[in-house]
Amino acid sequence: MTIKKIVSLVLIILGFAGLIYGVFALFTGGLKQSYPWAALILGLIFFPAGMKLLKNMDS
Repeated sequence: MTIKKIVSLVLIILGFAGLIYGVFALFTGGLKQSYPWAALILGLIFFPAGMKLLKNMDS
């Protein structure tokens, strides 16, 4: 497993977690102490970045 693959998988996992947390916090309104918009924006950045890195790797 190369370092690029590890980094891409970490970015995908962080992005997915940020998307889930952000959407859950925004639509339920239960997590008022946190910053759901920040988590959602970071998820929108990390997830596609990880997917693109994984797609463009030379296998």
